[in-house]
Amino acid sequence: MSSPVSFEKNTVVVIFGASGDLAKKKTFPALFGLFREGYLDPSTKIIGYARSKLTTHELYDKIQPHLKKPHGEKDDQKIKEFFQMINYISGQYDTDEGFLTLNNEIQTFEKSKGIDIPHRLFYLALPPSVFLPVAKQLKKNVYAHNGITRVIVEKPFGHDLESARKLQADLAPLFKEEEIFRIHHYLGKELVKNLIPLRFGNKFLNSSWNKNSIQNIQISFKEPFGTEGRGGYFDSIGIVRDVMQNHLLQVLTLLTMDRPISFNSEDIRDEKVKVLKSLAPINKDDILLGQYGKSLDGTKPGYLDDDTVKPDSKCVTFAALTFRINNERWDGVPIIMRAGKALDAGKVEIRVQYKNIPTGMFNAMPNNELVIRVQPNAAVYLKFNAKTPGLSDTTSVTDLDLTYENRYRDFWIPEAYEVLIRDALLGDHSNFVRDDELDISWKLFTPLLNYIESPETPAPSIYPYGSRGPDGLADYLKKNGFDYNGNETYSWPVTSPNTQ
Repeated sequence: MSSPVSFEKNTVVVIFGASGDLAKKKTFPALFGLFREGYLDPSTKIIGYARSKLTTHELYDKIQPHLKKPHGEKDDQKIKEFFQMINYISGQYDTDEGFLTLNNEIQTFEKSKGIDIPHRLFYLALPPSVFLPVAKQLKKNVYAHNGITRVIVEKPFGHDLESARKLQADLAPLFKEEEIFRIHHYLGKELVKNLIPLRFGNKFLNSSWNKNSIQNIQISFKEPFGTEGRGGYFDSIGIVRDVMQNHLLQVLTLLTMDRPISFNSEDIRDEKVKVLKSLAPINKDDILLGQYGKSLDGTKPGYLDDDTVKPDSKCVTFAALTFRINNERWDGVPIIMRAGKALDAGKVEIRVQYKNIPTGMFNAMPNNELVIRVQPNAAVYLKFNAKTPGLSDTTSVTDLDLTYENRYRDFWIPEAYEVLIRDALLGDHSNFVRDDELDISWKLFTPLLNYIESPETPAPSIYPYGSRGPDGLADYLKKNGFDYNGNETYSWPVTSPNTQ
């Protein structure tokens, strides 16, 4: 496959849904971050499009509080220059008029720059209900037939296998697969992007990354808050659709795939698809489901206390699932994925637990663990056993710790959306989801979702707001191979930001 085609100068970026929360909090700030650091050419034209009746300056006022200024006053001038790159158009999403105005704006800009091969990037920061009308209007009125068109699509990519396939069937006549960039922002996070170099660039890890050495893997997503008035939206989604079928599954594929032959985006995605095809169906008898109730002290409301939630809702706000991969590398290794809201902490981490050492001279020696903390305080640390200092012959658990804020203090580490928008501008699909990946992931999760949402399925267990999750979590983890033997005898130094 040829290298991605990129056009650095005079690119047109159109943000649909420009007046919404996603655009003002993520999309525009990501474009500014790239511009501030010199990765978005000043010749770029940015156009916001939405139904809201706003002036361009009113749009500026919505965006400005969310722009980061790590360089202090130096960035004030950058903000002024960035705003000079932005125009705003108000129009409907399902009629020609606004799109014809948009096309005229784009063509006027491109003509003034003498552009022979247009490069247009369209970011659909939109709810699913208007996605297809916008896509059709985009193709009809604004598509660069004699140039490069790239379209960034936000999740959700369907609600289940049937709806995902329908969406793909509707898109297929409009855009080629190489023109579509399905964005999962977790694939842009620094520690997720580091999984391939970490695994395959270190012999001591790569040689042990298999069933012979690894006892189990955990991928954990914890939020310390509940739905906070957004229960009406979340009630139809649930935690499995919200983060597990998409973000965490993508992490799982990067953790378990075989080595790609190159960094080419198709080579990487080929290996991800192979491991997805090797996943056994999720066993509904080996899952743990929960819904948060009031905190033990009564100060935090339960999920059902949210006025936007149905009084009898069985929506799952916590889930633990165990995956099995039927291939030579991972046969017999449980991979536990767990995610929940209203828990005791906020973090996303990967925990790889190695098998026990042989018994003999050491008894009950704690397992080694490699922990990759995606957020907060990005870090990679290895828990290992060493002799306790002094005359004692006893051992204790210590760590090799790479905490990014300490080691890379002087580096600019881009936000996930900055990474992914930059990749899309360059035509690099490595960190985006291919159509066959999407189809296989929905095949895997749809039977589980049908089971969870069946009227016959028992209601999820209630767990207190601010707890670790439902009763039985510790037993669930132990049943699926997680050994607690090292966790009670080890505490982090006071100066370390790491937590158990």
